[in-house]
Amino acid sequence: MNEKKIDWNDLKLFLAVAREGGLSAAAKSTQRSPATLGRRMYELERSMERELFIRHDRGYELTPEGKSLLDELTLVEHQIHRQTTPANQSARPLVKISAGTWTTLSLIKNLDMLVGSPPDILLRFVSAEKVLDISHREIVIGIRNQRPKEESLVCRKLARVEFAPYATKSVPDSYIKVMADTPSARWIHNNINNKDIACEVNHPRNSLDLAIENKGIALLPTFIGDAQPQLQRVGNIIEELGHDQWLVTHHEDRYLPEVRRLIQRIGTALDQL
Repeated sequence: MNEKKIDWNDLKLFLAVAREGGLSAAAKSTQRSPATLGRRMYELERSMERELFIRHDRGYELTPEGKSLLDELTLVEHQIHRQTTPANQSARPLVKISAGTWTTLSLIKNLDMLVGSPPDILLRFVSAEKVLDISHREIVIGIRNQRPKEESLVCRKLARVEFAPYATKSVPDSYIKVMADTPSARWIHNNINNKDIACEVNHPRNSLDLAIENKGIALLPTFIGDAQPQLQRVGNIIEELGHDQWLVTHHEDRYLPEVRRLIQRIGTALDQL
């Protein structure tokens, strides 16, 4: 490999494409067009004389050499971050948490407890329906609806989550459809006819907002729906949507003092749901 031919900016772009799993998603975070990213990835592969991606219609999958490069660059990225973070900003260690829309909403409401009193942690919430990569440190802690299978990850079981339909007392008999790849969104798609759909939204939180505004029935976790004084259950719990929640982190990170404290606090907050 001739390192003189490598454009180091392409390595930054590589990190975005590798973590997002494709060009379109990476384009949003890098402010580059998908066409530009695709061209730069080809140039990077040619410069490094390695095949980094397997290109599919559904996205970019890392080859073994691509995964190795991602691991190496992630370590370098963390080292650079530690060396360049000013002392006055590193007094409170940053911990990134990823969870779905509804769990993130509950965590935000418990922010004061999570950061401590006085605050000893700086939290960054990464609300995402997709599973982010803990092994490559996209996040430090993830709240997931399935137990992780990766050997490098450890987990703690949290309270079980149940779903039910919610609406105001005088709601029209029609559902709010969420256009997202989640079990509850798929349930509405598979079980509710189009004629019974009030409207569609692309973000789960908007279904709650619309239900409160008396615009339709929202399928919500019971810990969210029951907490809304304007809403009531208009149907039974949907058993097939019930699932356990798991708090997941890397086996090395769990020994960090700030991570250990935060795991305990998140457990206290979510076990009460």
